[in-house]
Amino acid sequence: ADADLFYKLMWGLQFYVNQQRQILPGIASVEDYQALSMADMAPVRNALWENPGLIDAYFAENPGGLPAEELAIVLKWKRCVAGAFYIFRFLKKHTIFIGENSQVYGVLGLNDSLEDMFWGRKPPTMVQAVLLPFKGKIVYDGMLSIYTVYFGSGIRSSLNEDYMTAKQNNRIITTLEPELARPARKPKKPGKDWRPVVDDLPDVERARQPR
Repeated sequence: ADADLFYKLMWGLQFYVNQQRQILPGIASVEDYQALSMADMAPVRNALWENPGLIDAYFAENPGGLPAEELAIVLKWKRCVAGAFYIFRFLKKHTIFIGENSQVYGVLGLNDSLEDMFWGRKPPTMVQAVLLPFKGKIVYDGMLSIYTVYFGSGIRSSLNEDYMTAKQNNRIITTLEPELARPARKPKKPGKDWRPVVDDLPDVERARQPR
């Protein structure tokens, strides 16, 4: 259901971009647009992320008559993180992407897990991707460009160091919506220090001794 919602919002947004920029003439409806191949959609998708201000225009016009909560999801896509990433490790809860400045992200697949998509390909794999916030998690925008590059032991070791550093310091980024992140637990208030009181108590055992 979440994947269906994501694609409904994404194809609606990209159809709007195509209408504004007339990249693919003759596309009369969202249904026509979503029937295209990913290769045909790519120029429209690229135009969107090169001009994220189009999201503001879409939000203001709301051509599809979306409810407020769905429009809010689309508006947050302005927080996208685009660029080259290393897909470094497949975990049960997410896939590890490592981007610029050694930033480590936990990314979810859409209809299929990323591990299934890359079955038979041993990580790390370098991809061009756009990461997006979606319901408190991080997903990609539905398109990935794969670089056919071999990585030696030096790169692998450096990526592993980046990952382990982020993991040990709790710095794996799992949301681009910090307002939805769980608040950090407040440290427990230290108990009262009774030592000064104890020091002032009379030495009972000594007082009981005969003088």
